Amino acid sequence: MGARFNETLIELLKTDPRFIDDGDELVKAAVIDRAWKIDHDLVRLLLKRPEIKSKFFDEIEGHWIFNLNTFIEYLADKNFLANSYTRFRNKIGLNIDGKFLRERGEVSLVWPYKDCVLEGGQTNEEEKRKEIFFNEILAHDEIDRLFWPKVLTNWKRYTVDGEQKVVEIRRDAAGTIRENLIIKGNNLLALHSLKKQFRGKVKLIYIDPPYNTGNDSFGYNDNFNHSSWLTFMKNRLEVARDLLKNDGSIWINIDDEEAHYLKVLCDEIFGRENFVANVVWHKNYALANDSKGISSVHDHILVYQKSASFQRNLLPRTDKQNSLYKYDSNDGKGLWRSDNLTVKTYSEDYDYVIINPNTEKEYHPTKGRCWVTNKSTMQEWVTKGRVFFGQDGKGAPQLKRYLIEVQNGIVPTTCWPYSEVGHNDEARKEIKTLFNDGLFKTPKPEKLLQRIVNLSTQQNDIVLDFHLGSGTTAAVAHKMGRQFIGIEQMDYIETIPVSRLKKVMSGEQGGISKSVGWQGGGDLISCELMKYNENYMDAIQSADSSEELVALWLDIAKNSFLNWYIHPENPEEAVHDFVAIGTTDNGLDKQKQLLAELLNKNQLYLNLSEIEDADFAVSEEDKKLNQSFYGESL
Repeated sequence: MGARFNETLIELLKTDPRFIDDGDELVKAAVIDRAWKIDHDLVRLLLKRPEIKSKFFDEIEGHWIFNLNTFIEYLADKNFLANSYTRFRNKIGLNIDGKFLRERGEVSLVWPYKDCVLEGGQTNEEEKRKEIFFNEILAHDEIDRLFWPKVLTNWKRYTVDGEQKVVEIRRDAAGTIRENLIIKGNNLLALHSLKKQFRGKVKLIYIDPPYNTGNDSFGYNDNFNHSSWLTFMKNRLEVARDLLKNDGSIWINIDDEEAHYLKVLCDEIFGRENFVANVVWHKNYALANDSKGISSVHDHILVYQKSASFQRNLLPRTDKQNSLYKYDSNDGKGLWRSDNLTVKTYSEDYDYVIINPNTEKEYHPTKGRCWVTNKSTMQEWVTKGRVFFGQDGKGAPQLKRYLIEVQNGIVPTTCWPYSEVGHNDEARKEIKTLFNDGLFKTPKPEKLLQRIVNLSTQQNDIVLDFHLGSGTTAAVAHKMGRQFIGIEQMDYIETIPVSRLKKVMSGEQGGISKSVGWQGGGDLISCELMKYNENYMDAIQSADSSEELVALWLDIAKNSFLNWYIHPENPEEAVHDFVAIGTTDNGLDKQKQLLAELLNKNQLYLNLSEIEDADFAVSEEDKKLNQSFYGESL
């Protein structure tokens, strides 16, 4: 097919707003994703033009059958959409066997790139990188290197007395690190760096990941292609599972956009038999009156256990529940309340007459029901005053249910109303009170995390949140006497979560503080993954001109920081093409994306194995602290 056919197809596909980006460019990945799903609107669109219809459809007995493979192969061909941007990608080697990396599907099992590793693109809120991979699954040695532990730097200890120098990493008698930790850096690589020290030691993981709605929450790229989002989650959940204790659990906050796909993914990673519950949290107290459909007022919290040894705790009894026990017979057993003596599971042996000893009146169980115990036991209860016949002694029989006999807590259900665990507006007010500004659009209320921590942990257990965000998980864990680990990639880590935790240590009285008697105290250590190629990524993002980017390209090539599949040469013709791309719509952004793809993502942060390399100039202080943290000679 020639250029005219390409132009016709591109023009037709761009009439569907789902397939174009903010710069009115066709997004091939979006088209391919819809094609895999046999999207009806896409099929109808392709049938509109005879020449396109004849190319991608086969006629069988008067019916037109969509040839899915032909269509996807055509779109994936390097000559389709061959504008200056695409030609440049081809020239510098950003494709293999004629297909761009993001369009190679031969390793797909259930969705494209399931076995790849996705770099989440959360370093800059304004940069909407949709699908950037560290490398192909075929380069397995590169993936292994990618997950090696990283050098940690910029160590700080925060206490109620202010910032202090970190001189050691505290451990308990069993050798487990006993420090509250906040780590800045890519959460996937940070999780792998934690693996040796915390494998099988984390009791609770709670995460509130990007919902993939297309509506950006503060700081997060919440706009992944569906298959990319699943890959992003799979990469992180697999290593998270390794960190959990055998009796540990993971709780994932998500909405309807991806909840049901995530459920299937978690079944695969944690085992379907380890699914505990899908908690429905009523997060909004106000209806969206402008909603065109059914107004959504809930989130899902998917709960999985590491193994069958997980045991959930009971919810604390409330004063309201205890207030029902208001009678005292002065029999030494304390307060009691009346309760039903019948059950709905019928047994003929439990169907008999109870006689009120005060009135001689006979009572039968309600039709279809029976008494809770046999006749002899019931008579014993009557004799000992365990059966209550009303205040005047002339009523129907009821059971005396003593407070001391009930469970020391309440069995949790899967429906959590905001009256019990808070709502979104309450969470935003908590943040605004702390910072005098609504800095974070979608924080979670402290009462929600309080319930989760109550149900799944005990004092001193380790709680992990690798989408730390505003720091609610760490703040609640600290107030409740748990050890916490938080991971966050965004630059606001110091101004929001760390700042919040400093206020917590000082004894702030917001959120759950009063209900748990929090008065302040404790400390934490913050550190970050030491940047390597990530410094180039920062420079690319901050560049203001094509000239700066060309200079960066030359520097990257000179220092051999290119991806393994890119030709190291820098032909003059390619430079001209690169500069020309900068003159097109959104040209600078396109140039930045191209340079980002040039970088070797396996070298974003410095591997621990290279800490002694003089070229990286790691300080003696950092070497000592890394040795203390990783617990080995470097």
